Amino acid sequence: MSITLTTWSLEQTSPSDLRPAAPPEGGDVAIRRAEVPSAEFSRFLYTAVGGDIRWSDRLSLTYKQWQEIVEKPGSETWVAYEKGTPAGYVELEAQADGVVEIVYFGLIPAFRGRRIGGHLLSYATARAWDLADRWPGREATSRVWLHTCSLDGPHAMANYERRGFRLFDTKVEQAEETETPGPWPGAYA
Repeated sequence: MSITLTTWSLEQTSPSDLRPAAPPEGGDVAIRRAEVPSAEFSRFLYTAVGGDIRWSDRLSLTYKQWQEIVEKPGSETWVAYEKGTPAGYVELEAQADGVVEIVYFGLIPAFRGRRIGGHLLSYATARAWDLADRWPGREATSRVWLHTCSLDGPHAMANYERRGFRLFDTKVEQAEETETPGPWPGAYA
């Protein structure tokens, strides 16, 4: 079955564009960088966060391809934990000319709606802006960008805009509807 898919691309062009969200009240939320490149952990986060919203573009990747992604210089994964449990993540990728893309961002379904997303996005965007500090030889960040689509959560676009991201491109296309893969077959059946 064919569906209409809208993809929005958003950007910040200065660190002063970032409008941080407050940390969630009353929660024990910590955000840490996954400093040991792990294909297994990356795939776990990808499927746990994106399984119910049809993330499938990486599901066919081999272990070697996953490992290459997480080991790429300038790539970082930042994970939000609530009381020691992974709640969501952000994957950053340094690109040419001081550009950093937020490649993936999201929360595991059980952690959505608890004010963790705005805090995680704020923290990760700040890390995108200071990414060159952790990667000697990298150009200072001049632009942070991301994309979201009509399959993402209902609050995704508003969260990006509240954090100071501005729309710079919109694409509408017909796409084949895919099954919801879940973190394992049948998870959302």
